[in-house]
Amino acid sequence: MPARRPPSLLLDAALVCAALIDTWVHVGLQDPPVAPICALLAAFALFLRHRLPFVTFLLTLPAAMVSDAVVAPVAALYTLSSLSRHRVLLAGCALVYAISDFLPWPWTRLRADELADTRNVVHFGYSLATAAAPVFLGQLVQARRELSLRLAEITAARESERLLTAQSVLAKERAQLAREMHDVVSHQVSLIAVQAGALQVGSRDEDTKQAAASIRRLSVQTLDELRHMVSVLRASGSRPTELTPQPSLADLQRLVTGSGIEAELKTDLPQDLPPTVQRAVYRTVQEALTNVRKHAPGATATVRLVDRNGAVHATITNTAATRPALPLPSAHHGLAGLGQRAELLGGTVSWGPTADGGWELRLEMPVERNR
Repeated sequence: MPARRPPSLLLDAALVCAALIDTWVHVGLQDPPVAPICALLAAFALFLRHRLPFVTFLLTLPAAMVSDAVVAPVAALYTLSSLSRHRVLLAGCALVYAISDFLPWPWTRLRADELADTRNVVHFGYSLATAAAPVFLGQLVQARRELSLRLAEITAARESERLLTAQSVLAKERAQLAREMHDVVSHQVSLIAVQAGALQVGSRDEDTKQAAASIRRLSVQTLDELRHMVSVLRASGSRPTELTPQPSLADLQRLVTGSGIEAELKTDLPQDLPPTVQRAVYRTVQEALTNVRKHAPGATATVRLVDRNGAVHATITNTAATRPALPLPSAHHGLAGLGQRAELLGGTVSWGPTADGGWELRLEMPVERNR
């Protein structure tokens, strides 16, 4: 990885410096010219140890034959051992290095009767130990690296298993919630729709008929949205499913007309706004009109939508209530949800009372960011 190159280069440079110092200490000027040449070649060959470990070892091997410089050959043998899985090759390289380090240079100086000398046997054993040490250390580092990779794989597998378990639990909860919504909420809303239809047909008062028709229409719409929501919950995340056919700016006029309050829509927004912005505007107007109907009975509302400075500005203002509000159940999450939706899209939502005792809700939403 690129992030690890500077430390690796620094380590290589440090090894080359150590090999050069080893050459300066153990290879004298009185030695044959081939000795310092081989030692210098071995030192600078360490820059290739990560990319060509076996070639690097071969380039450092002459230094072990003709001189006492050992830093470069040992470093090359360690690198080869830490990167290679071929045990026979490593054993052969270690043996070749031990023999090269043991035999004198030139080889013609060696006499057969000297091989049985105790000092030479000890010397050869020392050379074998010197060769075996970097091989064992390199294999240990390689095993540690592989163990770390295995532990990382096990950790990733456990995390994946934990996520799958959480998704399974979530799927069961969603299925249970879908059953509850279908059995309880859907049943009650269906009864409301049926009774509103009966009231619409049986009543002679025109206002009552209109109110019953509005109740029935809203109940049917709620059942439609509830049916789509139940299908999403039952899908349990197996495939993307929209909650409903998503509303757009084209549905705003119908929303305002069917809100059950006296409301006016003033808009000059273009119809090619991003779908996410259109949905955010629609849901904001929907929540504002719902709050007016619940908390300010008899009030009138004005919805103003403008496109200014690359952002959509929606303002929903209502007058003061003309009659007491009926106590209705509420979780008080509507405005908080609007604020979270707007924040995700880079916008803001604010609200507050007006000077005449009414209420105003304001939405500002950037356009280009959400295309």
